Amino acid sequence: MTTTKSPEGVKPQAIDPHERPSSPVGGAIAYLTGQFRQIGLFLALIVIVAFFQITTGGITLQPDNVSNIIIQNSYILILAVGMVMVIIAGHIDLSVGSVVAFVGAMAGVMITRWDLPFGLAIVLCLVLGALIGAWQGFWVAYFGIPAFIVTLAGLLIFRGAAFIALGNQQISPFPVGFRAIGSGFLPAFGDTGYEPLTMVLGLLTIAALVAAGVRGRLTRAKYGLEEEPIWWFVLKLVFTAGLVLLVTLLLASYNGTPVVLIILGLLVVIYTAVMSRTVFGRHIYAIGGNLAAATLSGVKTKRVTFLIFVNMGVLAALAGMVFTAGLNLASPSAGNGFELDAISAVFIGGAAVTGGIGTIPGAIVGGLIIGVLNNGMSILGIGIEYQQLIKGLVLLGAVAFDFYNKRRGGR
Repeated sequence: MTTTKSPEGVKPQAIDPHERPSSPVGGAIAYLTGQFRQIGLFLALIVIVAFFQITTGGITLQPDNVSNIIIQNSYILILAVGMVMVIIAGHIDLSVGSVVAFVGAMAGVMITRWDLPFGLAIVLCLVLGALIGAWQGFWVAYFGIPAFIVTLAGLLIFRGAAFIALGNQQISPFPVGFRAIGSGFLPAFGDTGYEPLTMVLGLLTIAALVAAGVRGRLTRAKYGLEEEPIWWFVLKLVFTAGLVLLVTLLLASYNGTPVVLIILGLLVVIYTAVMSRTVFGRHIYAIGGNLAAATLSGVKTKRVTFLIFVNMGVLAALAGMVFTAGLNLASPSAGNGFELDAISAVFIGGAAVTGGIGTIPGAIVGGLIIGVLNNGMSILGIGIEYQQLIKGLVLLGAVAFDFYNKRRGGR
């Protein structure tokens, strides 16, 4: 070891001869290694899409199939938005599939048997979902019963209620206006190759994403919190804009923008802002990270937990109406396994099993991975038994990767 020459009165500092300034390439590799969790999620989606694009002979990225993937998985993505909040807070909700069936059944009863306007029926079903969430949230938050037990009971209760509401029958058809929320498209304009309204919406989305990214970076830099290299920031923006543009072109060359995509987009924007920019969102992360510390810090944990389940009930009701409208059928057996797909989407999207970690965009990407897997395997004619096996392995791999990251971080 050598020492540096220093002015009198200043203690010399030891210099390790093996230390070398890190090169730009080394710094980039180190940063990407730290971001591997987020990078790996998008890479997994790209690899899966590319695999099925090749094995299905190009069917996966055909415009009509892309539109079908969005419509057929919209209700799972809606459930995932609510489920990620529940899981971040350290809870679980096993009842959402049954709530989807019950609310869909009640929508059918209100519209076809009670002759209510479908707009009023939609509002009443959302209120019903909030009451269901309040019922379960009360037992979890204020009575202290674990969410696993409460929602497992809810799974049975609301499945039975769906059979009772429909008298073990099915209801069909529904008015065109109601069906539009599940399978309709925005009005098309013009006879050009690409539908203009869809192109405008896509370009506005790209502009909003770029503006939000730049504004966020400037804000972090203002307070000295920016650690992301500029090259990575630009690369992310270019990739995101390119992905949105690709989806826009594919949709615009088919029937245009699905109504449910607008609903889903609004949910993602609103809930991402809630989780990242509001006190309520920070309280959810605090509860999942350390319940005792959150309580001592003055967080009203019972109230927050109660509201999380109310929100989950509303989103499950919305998913139930979207599914019923898309299928044009209210059935007591609807929603079977939806809770498993929603939970899988959240964990595949990077949420921690122990709570405190997760994002809305991550849950959406996880849901898209599940949706592309379902779609691709169905096109290839893979049996349902093998589909379940593969999805189970994907879920196990995602959770194992989460535990591996935690152990590596601990070391």
